[in-house]
Order: sequence, then C-alpha cells, then structure tokens
Amino acid sequence: MGDVCLDSDEKQQEYTIKIIPSRGGTVHSIRLPLYLLKYGIVSFCAGAFLLVGAFSYAVYSTFITRNDAAEIEELRQVNNIQQEQMLLLSKKATALQDELDQLGQMENELRRMSGTSITEEAADPQPSADAENNGQGGPYMNPDIQNLDLMLGMMEKRVASRKSSMEALRQQLRAQQEKVIALGGIGSSILSGVNSSMPSIWPATGEVSSPYGLRWGGTDFHPGMDIANDMGTPIVATADGIVTVAGWNSGGYGNMVDIDHGNGLMTRYGHGSQVVVVAGQHVRKGQLIMYMGSTGFSTGPHVHYEVHVNGQTVNPVSYLY
Repeated sequence: MGDVCLDSDEKQQEYTIKIIPSRGGTVHSIRLPLYLLKYGIVSFCAGAFLLVGAFSYAVYSTFITRNDAAEIEELRQVNNIQQEQMLLLSKKATALQDELDQLGQMENELRRMSGTSITEEAADPQPSADAENNGQGGPYMNPDIQNLDLMLGMMEKRVASRKSSMEALRQQLRAQQEKVIALGGIGSSILSGVNSSMPSIWPATGEVSSPYGLRWGGTDFHPGMDIANDMGTPIVATADGIVTVAGWNSGGYGNMVDIDHGNGLMTRYGHGSQVVVVAGQHVRKGQLIMYMGSTGFSTGPHVHYEVHVNGQTVNPVSYLY
C-alpha cells in the first residue's frame, strides 16, 4: 500500500499530494491550486445534494403514484356499488309499473261500472312523436340514487294506498249498482260527490310532450308533466283553492301560478304567456288562471303541470280523471 501526503504551500496557495508506495519505489507528487481544490469540494457536495434530491423525488413520486392508484381503485369500487344500486332501483321501478298496470285495469272496470267510456287516459300518457305541438321545459334536476330511492319509496306507498282505496270504491260501486238494479231504476251518477278541492281535471287541452319522471336517457328528472298546444291556449285550475303565487319565476318556470288546495295538496302551472289571477285570490275548479306560452326554460308553447303532496312532487297522472 502507498501513502498519500498533503503539503500546503502558503505562498503559492497550493496543495501537494504525494503518493508514496509502501515498499519503496518512485514517489509521485500532484500539485493542486487552492481554488481548484475548493472547486472540487464544492462540486462533490453539489453532486451529493443533487443525488439525495433525486432519490427523495423518486420516493415521493412512487408514493403519489401508489396513492393515486389506491384512490382510482376506491372510486371504481364506489362506481360498481352505485351501478348495482341503480340496477336494484330499475327492478323496483319495473315492479311498480306492474302495479300501475293493475291499477289501470281496475280503473277500466270502474269506468265500465259507472257507465263512462274507457279511454287511453286510464294509462300513463306518453309523449306523441307525431304531435304538432311538442314544447317541453324545465326546471332541470339531476337525479341521484338518494332522490330516486326516495321517489320510488313514495310511489310504492301511493300505489298501495290507491290500490286499496280503488278496491273499496269498486266494492261500493258494485253494491250500489246491484241496489239500483233491484229497485228497477236507471240510477244517477254514482260519482257525483267528487271533492272539488281534489285536483282531478286536465289543466289544458293538448298533447303530453314530456311525462313525469326520468327523461332524455336518464340525464334529467322532470318533476311534472308538459302539455303542449298552441300559444294562448287557456290554462285552468284543476281544483278549488287559494292562489299563493302568481307571476314571474326566475327558476325556470317563467310565468307561474301556484294554488293551495288544502290538506297538503298544491298544484303548479308554468311557462304561461299571461297570468290572469293574483296571489290571495280564491279560484274554482275549471277557472281560467293563465294562457299557454313559452316563458322560462321552454322549447315551445306548453304548460308545465305539477302536483305536490306535503311538499313532495308526485306523478300528476294520479290526479287526472
């Protein structure tokens, strides 16, 4: 082994590095100026710093990449769960539709027993592709699983309640019909005692251009039904009540009228061209409240009709007879 000696020459500001072999031999000397030695030390320190920095960055990048991968996997699992929930809701909606079909058959039977004609209005109206008037409108709502589940839950309760009440009505009609036949009379209108404060008529004539519920491939939830017709078509109150709102609405309804019918029932009429009632006014079923227009979020003349029960929107078809 050789020895290395480091001598300093203060006058020349140089350092001499001597390499001395351990077993004799030629001694080699290397002279290094002070500035060059300092430069070498600084370069070594800078290289070490860069190496440590690069290593730290590599470790940090690896950690971030793994963390992002974990988040992506978590999001994928959440998305799968949501898809499963949407599938369950879809099956639930299909079952409810079957229940509504049964109610439609029951309603047809009631129409036959009461002597009224059976029409397609017994079923849920659908938009007509050939209709001359096809105005539709807002407001627009983004559906989510929680809202859909709440809506379907309310529909389920309403279907059960309506089915029970219609079955009771059917039994009552049968008994009254048998009584009329036994007395040999023709009988009067069995359904003459309908509550005038219960929404039961169409707010306007026309074609249903957009029904209640999901539409446009499930990208929008429609809280009412749109009935399209010519500009200026009369719009009437569907039941007795007190007008609570009459005028412009900036939330998409345009010219809008709200009517409180009591017992938690409220109806809403939107997109009118002209309102002819005022807030606080008492209106009767069938009374003119405004004219059809295309104000607010609208693609053409129509009326947007909503029915609210205790603050929640329900399918207006349930209140059309």
